[in-house]
Amino acid sequence: MKAFRRVESVQAPDGSLLELFTHDGAYLLRVNGAELMSTRRHQSEDALATLTCAKVATRAGACVLIGGLGLGFTLKATLDALGADARVVVSELVPAVTEWNRNPAYNLAHEALADPRVEVVHGDVAALLADNPARFDAIMLDVDNGERALFENRNARLFQSKGIRLAMHALKADGWLGYWAAEEELGFVGQLQEAGLVATVTTVRAHATAGPWHPVYLATRRAIERVDQLRR
Repeated sequence: MKAFRRVESVQAPDGSLLELFTHDGAYLLRVNGAELMSTRRHQSEDALATLTCAKVATRAGACVLIGGLGLGFTLKATLDALGADARVVVSELVPAVTEWNRNPAYNLAHEALADPRVEVVHGDVAALLADNPARFDAIMLDVDNGERALFENRNARLFQSKGIRLAMHALKADGWLGYWAAEEELGFVGQLQEAGLVATVTTVRAHATAGPWHPVYLATRRAIERVDQLRR
């Protein structure tokens, strides 16, 4: 059996240990020893991008935000879904994660990060949302495991009423929100609806043939959803 080999590690702002491992040609991120994500199982992260970006792909100069770089799969799927005139802002809390992805030796997301459409901002995504009112056509949040955060407990607030309002603050009036979670968040659809949004949830398997199922939530303001329904 091939051994897991740690190739990088860093301490996150909350003190958690974030580690990049390689195993049999794959890479995975662990937080305090628990697996956060893997290059072998990323279908649901791809789906976060494809489902959300499908709502705005035809807009000229679409500007979207990805909260959390991870291993770069949501970013790559976003670039594939959007046009040459799009702008993709990636908010990543831990600069080392960006550097690991930029390293061509690891074959993660170095090509995607070199795309001229991409801008990386290091820091708390909540601060970026607060500082950019009505900027984004779509916002995709995959900052942790959901409300039961593995690290950076403040990430959980993005799944709470205040965090939803913060995301809406940074969203254009006809924009779309996409959320990824490790497992279904009870009551989350209700919180989105209470904020004045129409919300749906789609479960997507981590891998095409194996692994857990992850929910992807999509939401938009009610008036926009009604217009979309009338056009169909």
